[in-house]
Amino acid sequence: MFNQLMNWMRDNKVLPQISDTERQALEAGDVWIDGQFFGGKVDFEKILAEHYDTLPAHEQAFLDGPVEELLQMADSYELSRTRKLPDDVFKFMAENGFFAMQIAKEYGGMPMSTQAKSCIMAKVSSYSGLLSAMVVIPNSLGAAELLGHYGTDEQKNYYLPKLAKGEFMPCFGLTEPTAGSDAASIKAEGVVFKDSDGQIKFKLNFRKRYITLAPVANLVSLAVRLHDPDNLLGKGEEPGITVVLIEKGAPGTEGLHIGDHHQPIGEHFPNGPIVGRDVIVPAGNVLGGVEYTGMGWKMLMEALAGGRMVSLPATGICGIRHGAMIAGAYSMVRQQFGIPVGRMEGVEHKIGKAAGMTYAFDAARVFGCSAVDHGIQPPVTSAIMKAYSTEMGRDTGTDAMDVTAGYGVMQGPNNTMGRLYNSAPVSVTVEGANIMTRTLMIFGQGATRCHPYAYKVVQAVENNDVGAFRKNLTGWMVQFLLGFVMTLVRGVTRGFFTVKVPSVAPQTRSIYRRLGWAATRFGLLTNLAMFFVGGKLKARGNLTGRYADVVAWLYITTSALRRFEAEGRKAEDLALVQYAGEYGLAQIQNAFEGIYENFDGPVGVILKTVGRVWLGLNPLAKLPNDQLSHQAALALQSYGDQYKRLVGGNYMPPESDQGLGRLLKAFRLTTEAEPVREKIRAAQKARKLGRGKIDQVAADAAAQGVITDAELALLNDATAACLQAIEVDVFTKDEYYGAGGIPAMSATGDGGMEQPPAYELAKASGE
Repeated sequence: MFNQLMNWMRDNKVLPQISDTERQALEAGDVWIDGQFFGGKVDFEKILAEHYDTLPAHEQAFLDGPVEELLQMADSYELSRTRKLPDDVFKFMAENGFFAMQIAKEYGGMPMSTQAKSCIMAKVSSYSGLLSAMVVIPNSLGAAELLGHYGTDEQKNYYLPKLAKGEFMPCFGLTEPTAGSDAASIKAEGVVFKDSDGQIKFKLNFRKRYITLAPVANLVSLAVRLHDPDNLLGKGEEPGITVVLIEKGAPGTEGLHIGDHHQPIGEHFPNGPIVGRDVIVPAGNVLGGVEYTGMGWKMLMEALAGGRMVSLPATGICGIRHGAMIAGAYSMVRQQFGIPVGRMEGVEHKIGKAAGMTYAFDAARVFGCSAVDHGIQPPVTSAIMKAYSTEMGRDTGTDAMDVTAGYGVMQGPNNTMGRLYNSAPVSVTVEGANIMTRTLMIFGQGATRCHPYAYKVVQAVENNDVGAFRKNLTGWMVQFLLGFVMTLVRGVTRGFFTVKVPSVAPQTRSIYRRLGWAATRFGLLTNLAMFFVGGKLKARGNLTGRYADVVAWLYITTSALRRFEAEGRKAEDLALVQYAGEYGLAQIQNAFEGIYENFDGPVGVILKTVGRVWLGLNPLAKLPNDQLSHQAALALQSYGDQYKRLVGGNYMPPESDQGLGRLLKAFRLTTEAEPVREKIRAAQKARKLGRGKIDQVAADAAAQGVITDAELALLNDATAACLQAIEVDVFTKDEYYGAGGIPAMSATGDGGMEQPPAYELAKASGE
């Protein structure tokens, strides 16, 4: 019976059809806690036992020392204006190991943990796109990482010391005009031949684009499809995708054209095309040696399995933190109608979301990086972090722009929002557009690889192994039936008594309970998709995208809970973890509704009718209410330890700096002055002072002894700092049209005319 069933499933393509390139992607990396989600059975005790690391002292010292020094010596506005990295900055980076974090000490490297690289990349990216590219590319997927894993001893000894010192600047040539997210379809061609000197060589012809650091690189890791018509390598006529190292200026590379620029949206970073016409390299230039010919795709998938957890999530989280930092500070510095705009509910709502998402996504970053540092390479959660952190970075940037309004719109050296806001689409599209990652990769790979039985059944069918097929299909059926029963039970009980919640903070138990309930339903729906959509899942991108939303928010929300426990259940963070929990569960609820509405066939009829009604009557959650949004927003609306802990992973410049520095100064002072304002309000309420705005009655309050002279001075300083912080850049006609050289570095507001001190302006305007 099982033999006949196996043949029927194969002949009718009931199970997903897996190509060779897909198989290499599926088999790369490890199943982590995502396996519990796809299996529909979550063990929170095991999850809470997973590593959630802090940086060791030497890595924290690097972050607090050389990284801070680098950002203080570089002028982000000047870098964006000139688009060039000064020689002294490059030298500092080379001497202090900024190109060597992926390289072992024996080759002159300064290896860093995944966690540390993520922290460094996030901090640098928050300040400058140019510096970000110079740090991210040498220390993520590229020559150093691939050589470290696969290089021959000869290659490591030659290339790695030069990469560590910045003598070689690398770039990775993968994307082509006709091969983007579908990178396996590259057309770059290499023909194997025997030269007149008797050596086996490759003749390469290619056209690559969107290659970060290409304009300044002198070492290219090129992904190329090799053809070996005479089987000189002994791997057949079509060995497949191979990574070949090309050193700019080496003999035979006269046909290499590199150095032109694309102009990415937002802030500049070096990015451009690479074109090769009859470029000749020895066969020994295959990364890893000739034995790795044809293994390029496998190498890339193995590197990306954990690598996607590092650079782009760091960039996305840097954007989330930056939006939170600016929106929170500006909302208290800017006043309208006599109150900080952050006290208005519409503004407060966006800041509450920024606070909750900063907490949750930073937790997911730390949790994922900790897994990689302990030897786990989780491709599905890495893809989740790439897609959803960069998307949330874009969303938070949009919300922050809404809060800052004209201050965020007017460009110049004092604009604190424009650079990251404009650059957000870059992270969203790199390493596969988020649309593709969400609709094709996360659930497509996860449903097969992370499911406890699916891939084993597929392998059994492909291998015609009846015994393995019987064992795993039987296990699958038992798992499906138990999942069906538990989904019903947990739906009726809302997880009470049926989801095992470990010893956690009492205020978060409800989140655990509903996450366990959601995971059980997700496991059942995954099985229904595998059974009734099967091989057509690849074409059902909208449906699989909603499945991806569920597993993504299961991971992100679970990470927030893990953080709360790992950090000792900080009382001040309770509103943040609760916000993250309610928001994440609401996203899962929304995704479930979309799945039920769009599932086809007889099962779809049941889901669209009975199932949809039940979902509406018995929801997992709704979006956080106004009170919770208010509580979460408070974390970003006072300059103190919690604010600095939430956003301090980004660069916080000295208060003497223009732009962000002066905004943070104003935020600090206005926070310190708030108790003074409270004294004045209390006196007004007691009718000891007349009515009026705080600044208007402050002098009378001091004269009557309501506040001290020192408190009056603090209040005046805060008012002056706030007025200065909300100024925007003003350029003369010559500066605006470029005739005046470097644009004005201070916003005078009147084309250069001298103005009275800010506090005098405040008194004159009545603010």
